[in-house]
Amino acid sequence: MSDKPKAITGGCLCEGVRYKITFPPDHNFTAQCSTCQCSQCRKQTGSLVFRVHKIPLSALEYTSDATLTQYRATPSNARGFCTRCGSLLFWRREASDSISMCVGCFDSEALRTHGRLLTYAERHIFCDAEIDGVTDHLPGDKWKYDDEEGEVILLKKQGVAGP
Repeated sequence: MSDKPKAITGGCLCEGVRYKITFPPDHNFTAQCSTCQCSQCRKQTGSLVFRVHKIPLSALEYTSDATLTQYRATPSNARGFCTRCGSLLFWRREASDSISMCVGCFDSEALRTHGRLLTYAERHIFCDAEIDGVTDHLPGDKWKYDDEEGEVILLKKQGVAGP
């Protein structure tokens, strides 16, 4: 594994949306990567497990965003995607000063050079929606979301070796 990246680039499939992420010097790469197993993420991504890397909003700079728009499956959360190619780019709680970037939209060079550091997740949310025998194998801490209280509750803590 190479040193931690200072910055990476990414974007959508058609390149209508392009961005640069400049990581803060104290960015904790392992702690900021997670997966989601909620039905909304499953249906929007077409994937059984949705993987993101959370960064401060201030670390994100769009170099092209002409085709970027947002969809809200729930009132306080936005999902950013390209209107031309449909690539899902991020998930964001509107009241937050952070944004969860879809790791599959990071450029290939960043993934080849720093892939494990950028994508290794030890935190998995909405695990109460896991599919037994299919998505319940991920190593790390498993959480569920409490809709009434609006908080995340630990279901199972598992120690794992990081990247």
